[in-house]
Amino acid sequence: MSQKLLMIAAGGTGGHMFPAQALAEAMLRRGWRVKLSTDARGARYTKGFPHTTEITEVSSATFARGGVLSKAMVVPKIAAGVLGTAWSMQRDRPDVVVGFGGYPSIPALGAATLLRLPRMIHEQNGVLGRVNQVFAKRVACVACGVWPTALPQGAEGFHVGNPVRGAVLARAGAGYIVPGDYPMSLLVIGGSQGARILSDAVPAAIAALPPALLRNLRVSHQAREEDMARVTSFYAQHGIAADVRPFFHDVPARMSEAQLVISRAGASTIADLTVIGRPSILIPFAAAAADHQTANARGLVEAGAAILIPESRVDAATLAEQITAVLTNPAAAHHMARAAVAMGAPDATERLVALVEELAAASA
Repeated sequence: MSQKLLMIAAGGTGGHMFPAQALAEAMLRRGWRVKLSTDARGARYTKGFPHTTEITEVSSATFARGGVLSKAMVVPKIAAGVLGTAWSMQRDRPDVVVGFGGYPSIPALGAATLLRLPRMIHEQNGVLGRVNQVFAKRVACVACGVWPTALPQGAEGFHVGNPVRGAVLARAGAGYIVPGDYPMSLLVIGGSQGARILSDAVPAAIAALPPALLRNLRVSHQAREEDMARVTSFYAQHGIAADVRPFFHDVPARMSEAQLVISRAGASTIADLTVIGRPSILIPFAAAAADHQTANARGLVEAGAAILIPESRVDAATLAEQITAVLTNPAAAHHMARAAVAMGAPDATERLVALVEELAAASA
């Protein structure tokens, strides 16, 4: 019996790449070959993928960035990527193609559509991304990370949850040490597009905390490259123990050690928080399409697992007040951690795997 081939197509952000990695890990364990189709941005996130994943960088583009000339080249670049991928698929036909969103997923999904190969998409957020909107009615099904997800008429959706990487799953329900008069950890993470406001407001908020609280605190702060110097300098000038980096490759470990997480409300971050189980202060990215990050956060907030602060209300004083409220109330923090775990879907990867295998079997 020949080895089955899965083609995964994912865009260049952690929100798309992390659940794609989770599926790759699971399918490789089941004896499948796995190919990943992404672009140069996505390739930055491939360090955590199993080494047996076959990674291909494709030609794609987005209308969201660049000047007039760059935007004029979007369609030709995408067309070239689709045709090139279709040529490759003719020689090495995937049994299933799964798209995780983002413009870099267009070539593989477009080629699979042209060749009429079995295909599906996974949508991490409660609102379909632009690319997934295009393909939702052109695939066998839409696996939904958040439920309900608004789908166009004619698209079939299944709630699977958002898959998390093995490193996150290994810490599922990790014991939570409540805040107290001893060393504590605060994790600050933001998506690639939305981390600046965290670098603007969080350091000043931490510096404004009561001295008795601040002396026990160590901070892990993920900041964009262009913000690194000023954020690092601010923490140093205020005597705050802080590890500032542009990207943490060990977020699961840092999250499991944290008493509190301050973050945007991207779907992958929400999934990690609920599987590991940590209190959080969430600041949804206001420019997110259809305000989908607020939709992502809603369930955690309603369950009492998170505090939501709209971007328009973020300032040092507000943040300092909310940080203090969590870190000086051990019982409330413990309740938040347990409520987060109750919202988790640690079996999301298995649910997604089942859909992939069903699609492969139906098309055999």
